[in-house]
Amino acid sequence: MAHLALHDGNSSANAELLSQTGYTVLAVIMGVFSMAGILLNVLVIVVTVRHRQLRQPLSYALVNLAICDLGCAVFGGLPTTVTSAMGYFSLGQVGCVLEGFAVSFFGISSLCTIGVISVERYIVVCYPMGAVLFQTRHAVAGVVLSWVWSFVWNTPPLFGWGSYELEGVKTSCSPNWYSRDTGNMSYIIMYFFLCFALPFSVIIVSYSRLLWTLHQVTKLQVSEGGSTTRVELQVACMIVVMVLAFLVTWLPYAVMALAVILDSSLYIDPLIATIPVYLAKSSTVYNPIIYIFMNRQFRGYAVPTVLCGLNPWASDPQTSEDETTVASITKTQKGSLHE
Repeated sequence: MAHLALHDGNSSANAELLSQTGYTVLAVIMGVFSMAGILLNVLVIVVTVRHRQLRQPLSYALVNLAICDLGCAVFGGLPTTVTSAMGYFSLGQVGCVLEGFAVSFFGISSLCTIGVISVERYIVVCYPMGAVLFQTRHAVAGVVLSWVWSFVWNTPPLFGWGSYELEGVKTSCSPNWYSRDTGNMSYIIMYFFLCFALPFSVIIVSYSRLLWTLHQVTKLQVSEGGSTTRVELQVACMIVVMVLAFLVTWLPYAVMALAVILDSSLYIDPLIATIPVYLAKSSTVYNPIIYIFMNRQFRGYAVPTVLCGLNPWASDPQTSEDETTVASITKTQKGSLHE
C-alpha cells in the first residue's frame, strides 16, 4: 500500500509538469538516441578490436570515448526511456543515486576523453617533426586520467558532500544544482569548474593552436598545387564540427547549472530544464559519428563491417586525414628549413 501511495504521489505531481503524451514523446526521443548510441559505439569498439591497423595511439582515446558513451546510453539513456514512458521516476531513491552517479561518471569521463583527443590532434599536427611525440603510453595515461578524474569528482555525493536528485520533468537524476546548502554549493562550484570548464578550456586552446598552425603553414605557400590549403580546409571543417557539437550538447547544460548556482531565486521551467539534459545525453550518438566516422581510415573498415564487405566509398582507407595533414605540414616545414 505504501508503494502504491508513493506511485500515486509521483504520478500526480508529475502530471502537473507534463502530460502522459508529453512523457511518451520524451521516451521515444530518448529511446531513439539510446539505441543509436549503443549500436554506433558497439560498432566502434568491435571494428577497432578486429582490425590491428586501427590500433594507433589515437584509437585508445577513441575507443575509450565509445566505452564512455556506451555507458551513458546503457545506464542513463535506457533507464530514462523507461521512466519517461511510465511518467514518473520508478527506481526509488537508491536508483536515483545510482543512475545519477553512472551518468555523471561516464559523462565526465567522456568530456575528459574529448579533451585528450584534442591534445593528441594538436600534438600530431603542430609537432610533425618529432619534437613532441604522442605515443601509446601517453594515450593510455590520458585514458586512465579521464576515468580517475571523473571517479574522484563524482563519488563525493555518495559520501555526503553534494547529492544526486531528480532533474527536469523528474524522470532522471543528476548532481543537485538547486540546493543552497553550504556543503552542496561548495561541491557544485568545484564540480562545475573542474569537470566542465577545465575540459572545455583544454579543447578550445588545443584546437585554436591547431588551426593557427595550419593557417601559418598555408601562408608559407610552398605546398604543391595548393594541397596544403585543401588540407587546412578539411581539418578546419572537422574541428569546427567537433567544437560546435561539443557546444550544442554540453554548453546548455553547463550554462543552466551555472545560472542556478549563481542565482538562487532563478526559476527554470522543468520542461525547459529537460532540454539541456537530452542534448547532453544525445552526445552518445554525435561523438562516434564526428570523431570516428569522419576519419577516412576508420570508415574504410567500419562501412564494410556494416554492409557485409561492401564499401561504396572505398578510396585508400589506409590514409587518414591526420596523416595527410601531418605529411603536408612536414613537407612545408622541411621546405622552410632549407630556404
